[in-house]
Amino acid sequence: MTRKDHWEQVYSTRLAEKLGWYKPRLETSMSWIAELGLDKGARIIDVGCGASTLVDDLVDAGFESIAVLDISDSALAISKKRLGLQADMVMWLSGDVTSTTLPPDYFELWHDRAALHFLTEPEQQAQYRDSLLKSLRPGGHAIVGAFSSEAPPKCSGLPVRRYEPDQLAELLGSDFEPVRHHKELHVTPGGVEQMYVYCQFRRKND
Repeated sequence: MTRKDHWEQVYSTRLAEKLGWYKPRLETSMSWIAELGLDKGARIIDVGCGASTLVDDLVDAGFESIAVLDISDSALAISKKRLGLQADMVMWLSGDVTSTTLPPDYFELWHDRAALHFLTEPEQQAQYRDSLLKSLRPGGHAIVGAFSSEAPPKCSGLPVRRYEPDQLAELLGSDFEPVRHHKELHVTPGGVEQMYVYCQFRRKND
């Protein structure tokens, strides 16, 4: 089964609200985004968005240039249906972050909660980093949430790579300046505890 097949099966056979990474609202992400003070026209992308409600909150906050990217068409369909008429305000991108070509120096904010840690191979991680570096404009911001070292070694039946803040900084490299980090315990709808680490980075000016 390919990675795409796996995620299509997950989102087509289970309720989004029952999935392990589900949160009704991504409070940390929205708080950090609000503190950035971005213009409402700032170009934002949510990578590996799944059926996350972050896009709903960004629309409600008045942001006008939102893109979401996910490997699962079924996941995107769930969010489109949930947003209703507001779905027309969002750019929906179907694809794998490791191979999708994004416009260069385009986004002011890259957001990812629970996508990077599923990329366990060094080649995949390098492709992720290259996509981030190419598509985020100089001076732009990246917020990445991933399993921390205390989290389980698997999620959704797949192995994950767990991170500490210094390991995320090392992966992204010298083009990115660490701004802050925060650990947060997530309890799945099934009662499993998963510790996440959130890190915020700024892409250095060329």
